[in-house]
Amino acid sequence: MTNEKTNVDTMVIGERTGGRRSRVESGRRSSRGNGHGNGDARRIAELEREVRELRRANEMLKVYFAQGLDLDLAPTPPASAAFDPATGDRDGTEITPTMPPVAAGTVRWATPPARASRTPRPLAEFRALGPIEAVVAGRLVDLGAPKQRALLAVLVSKVGQPVAVDVIVEELWTGNPPPSAITSLQAYVANLRRVLEPDRAPRTPATVLRTFGRGYLLDNRVVEVDVHRFSERATAGWRALDRGEPRQALREFEAGLTLWRGQAYAEVADTGYVRPEAARLEELRLSVVEGRCAALLAVGAHEMAVAELEAFTQAHPLREYGCELLSLALYRSGRQAEALAVLRTNQKRLAEELGIDPRPALQHLENEILNHAPALDWRPVPGGGI
Repeated sequence: MTNEKTNVDTMVIGERTGGRRSRVESGRRSSRGNGHGNGDARRIAELEREVRELRRANEMLKVYFAQGLDLDLAPTPPASAAFDPATGDRDGTEITPTMPPVAAGTVRWATPPARASRTPRPLAEFRALGPIEAVVAGRLVDLGAPKQRALLAVLVSKVGQPVAVDVIVEELWTGNPPPSAITSLQAYVANLRRVLEPDRAPRTPATVLRTFGRGYLLDNRVVEVDVHRFSERATAGWRALDRGEPRQALREFEAGLTLWRGQAYAEVADTGYVRPEAARLEELRLSVVEGRCAALLAVGAHEMAVAELEAFTQAHPLREYGCELLSLALYRSGRQAEALAVLRTNQKRLAEELGIDPRPALQHLENEILNHAPALDWRPVPGGGI
């Protein structure tokens, strides 16, 4: 909300208030002059009350604007039948945008608060950290044929955002759709709607998988996605580590990692539309594994960290932070020669495969290991231990 909008809206209220005030003063003068009785007195009292109400409204608006609220004065557009992007027909269901219109003149959050944007219990839970899964009423549901599952995976990857029919067709048929592609897509959508909302009455608006413009979306206000929970756990873990709370960091990281069941968006992870999101999640997963090992080192679980980091660096040899953690874990386990070997092997691999030098932190760590720097020694943290 800009200051300009605030000033404009406040000015409008002020003009209305000023107009009422002038009429009140005029009424007072006329009543004194002509001696009219109770009718004029009642009218003056009503006008004064309206002035007070407008003043209170003006003060409330100032508070709303200061708190980041938005004033929607546009009239609510009439509901329309949902346009089926595949056929051009209207199917009788109502289209509702992600932020539904509100009544004219009401105040709403510019960014809806979490409690207002979600139902108390989600209508569906989607799991994308592995093969796509959906849970409805506490039970896994059958998502049908591979392409139908792939459709859901594409929509989950952009939950809360519409995905155009053309994009979906491109993804499901890898750029070579058959003549029946649109008909098949319609059938997949209808099947998924029946599975995700089994109690929805015929011809009533879909709540979970909705038509939006010339595409479809999953409404993020009524569903949950494990991707979001994992991201929240990852963020909480790194923040706990930064605060010097490694045990809390361990709990957060481990809770996030348990959500993974395989490659993210497994059905469509290699397609153009979802590939960037799948790659982002894999990078985040690897950083969480490293964060967990850093937390293990912080609580003194050096041998456990060595075991995990040896497997990790073997699978991901070019990840410098993982090599740094492994070297430190080996040194704290009394294995100085192996710690140095890890750093030198990493240095050689970076030079041969990427033509780059290790980052300064690894070079500094090598010098400290050679000199048995006291800074490398483990120091117990309050409440340490696993």
